[in-house]
Amino acid sequence: MRPRVTTLHELVDESAALAPDAEALVFADGERLGVGALADRSVHHAAALLALGVAPGDRVALLLPASADLVALLLAVTRIGAVAVPVNARYRPDEVRHVVVHSGAVLVVTAPPSTPGAPDLDDLARRAVAAGPAPELRALVTVGQLAGGDRDAVRDAQAGTRVRDAAVLVYTSGTTAAPKGALLSHEALVRLAAGIAERMALTPADRIWTAIPLFHGGGITFALAALTARAAFVHPGFFDPATTPALLESERVTVALAAFETIWMPVLDRPDQPDRDWSRIRLVMAVGVPERLRTMAERVPQAVHVSCVAMTESSAFLALGRLDDPPEARLTTGGHPMPGMSVRVVDPDTGADLPPDTPGELLFRGPTAFDGYFRDPEATAATIDAQRWVHTGDVVTVDGDGRVTFRTRLKDMLKVGGENVSAAEIENHLLTHPAVGVVAVVAAPDARYVEVPAAFVQLAPGASVTAEELIAHCVGRIASFRVPRYVRFVDAWPMSGTKIRKVELRGRIAEELAAAGITEAPRVGA
Repeated sequence: MRPRVTTLHELVDESAALAPDAEALVFADGERLGVGALADRSVHHAAALLALGVAPGDRVALLLPASADLVALLLAVTRIGAVAVPVNARYRPDEVRHVVVHSGAVLVVTAPPSTPGAPDLDDLARRAVAAGPAPELRALVTVGQLAGGDRDAVRDAQAGTRVRDAAVLVYTSGTTAAPKGALLSHEALVRLAAGIAERMALTPADRIWTAIPLFHGGGITFALAALTARAAFVHPGFFDPATTPALLESERVTVALAAFETIWMPVLDRPDQPDRDWSRIRLVMAVGVPERLRTMAERVPQAVHVSCVAMTESSAFLALGRLDDPPEARLTTGGHPMPGMSVRVVDPDTGADLPPDTPGELLFRGPTAFDGYFRDPEATAATIDAQRWVHTGDVVTVDGDGRVTFRTRLKDMLKVGGENVSAAEIENHLLTHPAVGVVAVVAAPDARYVEVPAAFVQLAPGASVTAEELIAHCVGRIASFRVPRYVRFVDAWPMSGTKIRKVELRGRIAEELAAAGITEAPRVGA
C-alpha cells in the first residue's frame, strides 16, 4: 500500500477530525490532552509565533520540559513553515548557546519550573544567551507569554508548508564531538511514524509509553507514531525508575518503548516490579547486546520483544524487528529496514559491497533519511554521497533475510597491539557476569600496545565484585588482547541525551593514568 505523505500539521489535524476526544497525550504530572485539544493548542501557539514575526524557514529553539506544550509547539512551529529546534534540557549554558547560535534561532521558547525542584529551563536559557552574542536571535519568551494571534494568518501560512520542507532540526548526541544539527523533513518524519505504526501493529486501543526525552529524535517520532495510530502517548516527563512500574500499571500501557537498557533495566530491577500488573503490555522495544535482551525479555514474558537500529540521521528507526520474526531473530538482530528504506554493507576501505553476515560499514538511503547537517556542508558531503547513500560510520551485518545487526562504531574500535578490537564484543562478554549491570568499554593509552581496553562498570542492584574478579572472568574466555586491563566502577554515567559519553570516559582513564605515572598496563594471561 502506498504510504500517505502529509505535513505534521495535517497529521494531527486529520487525527483530530476523526476522533477529537481521543486521548493523545498523558504526562505523569497529571496533564492530559485529547487530540482535538492538541490540534487547537498548536494553532493557538502558531498564531502567537506569527505575531512575534516568525516566518517560514526561521528556526525556533524549544527548551522545554516534556509536556503537552512542547508537543503542541513543535507542531505549531512546523505548521507555519518554520523549523523546530528541540534543545536538550540536560545541556549546560555553553551547550545551549552552541545550539542557539549554530541553528541561527530567531526565537527561544522556554518555561519556568512548573513544580518545586524542577529544572529552571528559563534561567538556563537566559544564562546561555547572555554568555555571548547570538546574532540571529530576536527574542526569548516563555510559553506563558505566547498570547495567541490571528488564526486566519495561521491558515494562510500552513497552506504554503510542503512535505519536503525541513520541519525539525535535531542536534545529534555528540558522543565524540560537538553536536551536529540534522535536518529532518515533514515527509521523513511522517513516513517513519507511519512505518512504526505499521510495523508495531498500533491501533487506537494502544497506550504507548516511553521515557525517551522529547528533544530526542526517538521521542519525537514515537509521539508522531502515536498520533498516526490515534493511540495515547504516555510520558513520565522526568524519568524516575522508582515511579515507572506504577505508571505502567495505572495507565494500562500496552506498548513499552524502553529503547535503552540504562532506562529499562533500572525499572525491571525495582523490587515492586514483580507485584505490578503489566499484563496489558504486548510489545517491548529495547536495544542491547543479546545477553541483556534475553534478560529483559524474561522479565516481561507475555510481551513480544523487538530491537532496532536507529540514528538521528534516519529520523530514528532505520530497522526494527517484525512481530512475526522468530524470537531468536528478534533478540539477536536489529530487525528489517523500515518501509521504503534501502541498506548496504560495504568494506570501509574499498567501498565494495560485502556478502551477508559479513561486518562492514552501514549505508542507507530512502524517504526517512535526513537532508544534511545544517550549516555544515563539509560534514554533509562526507556523509551523503552523490547517489544519496548516507555513510553512517556504524559497523553492522545484514543476514540473508535482510535483518540488520549493529556491531560497533568504526570509531568505537580499539587498536590493541595491531589487533582490531570491538568495544561491543568486550561489553557483551562482561555482561555475562551476574554482577554487571551496565558496562562501557573505552580505549586507555598504553606505551606497549598503543591502547588497551578499559571497562567502566555499574553493578547490578545488590551485587558486588572486584575488578580483579571481572578481569579473571575474561581471561581464557576471550582473546587476551580483548581482556580489559583496567576496570573502574561507577554509580552514574556521563550522558549525552540517552547515550553514554564515551569520550568523557576515555578522558577520565587517560587523566587518571597520567596522574599516577602509569604508561603500561598490567599483563594478562594468554
